[in-house]
Amino acid sequence: MKPTDTDSVDWRSESASAPDVTTRERLREVYDDQIRTPLLVAWADWRTRLGFLIIGGYLLMALVAVLGLWREPSTSQAPRYLMLFENMNYPLGTTASGTDLAALIIHSTPDILLMITAGAVWATAVAVAIGTVAGYKGGSVDRALMSFSDLVMAIPGLPLVIILAVTLNPENPILLGVVINISYWAGLGRSLRSQVLTIRENDYVEASRTMGVSTPRIIVKDIVPNLMPYVTVNFVFAARYVMFASVGLYFLGVLPYSTQNWGVTLNFAYSGGALFSWSAAHWLLAPMVAIMGLSLGLILLSQGLDRVFNPRVRTRMSGESSSTASDDDAGVTEVL
Repeated sequence: MKPTDTDSVDWRSESASAPDVTTRERLREVYDDQIRTPLLVAWADWRTRLGFLIIGGYLLMALVAVLGLWREPSTSQAPRYLMLFENMNYPLGTTASGTDLAALIIHSTPDILLMITAGAVWATAVAVAIGTVAGYKGGSVDRALMSFSDLVMAIPGLPLVIILAVTLNPENPILLGVVINISYWAGLGRSLRSQVLTIRENDYVEASRTMGVSTPRIIVKDIVPNLMPYVTVNFVFAARYVMFASVGLYFLGVLPYSTQNWGVTLNFAYSGGALFSWSAAHWLLAPMVAIMGLSLGLILLSQGLDRVFNPRVRTRMSGESSSTASDDDAGVTEVL
């Protein structure tokens, strides 16, 4: 019997390569959707680029401090009251005690970054967890969680932080960030709950619920992504609040002076008369500029990253990328 064309086909090779193709396509899809497109969307905004540049500068200062690439601040290490760029060995000048201002700013940066990151992560994570669960579940769960949030909001924030700071005397910057934002999550959690009440009525959420998808998966896959623009902005606000509050508490002397902080530098500058003397003005301006620069970098970065979670922008960017790729393929075909 003469073999037919069908008999000569090796189906095993096709079936063996099919899973490889499927896996490769799946990985490419994940890469395009989760990495490439968000980076293109974010980088297309000048605010993102400038924000990354500013935050990168502070990360570089923190790395310099951690690796010990700049001298530790100490008294009598340089002439007193050097002005800005008067001596390039001490580019930011010196204090009344002959301490290098650049060393003070640089060696304060790691603790500041740890502090604001810990405080922002704590406040945002608790708010997202409570707000999404309360809004999605409703009923008695909603009432219990929102009653607890209202109770936390009723407690005066600054007096509570001062009492906890005096009682715990926290020196660890991570613990200090959490203490400062101990009640910050309450208002954000209630705002997120209000948005979840609307999102849970969407068709795709109802479809997931009908198919028997678990509640945690619905919250993570269907609800939280729609909250990300709001969450990103409030994450930055929480970080800025930690920075401003810590500087203020250090300036007032509520927190211990055992670690370097820009608030401590401001306190010493004010006590040393820098507010009324031009020769010591740089002592006051250096930490103020450092605070303003970090705040500006966080704001610009949040505004740029907000585009990443905007579905209209991402869809447009994906369409442009796909059309570009199609044009390139067409050009190659014509050449061949």
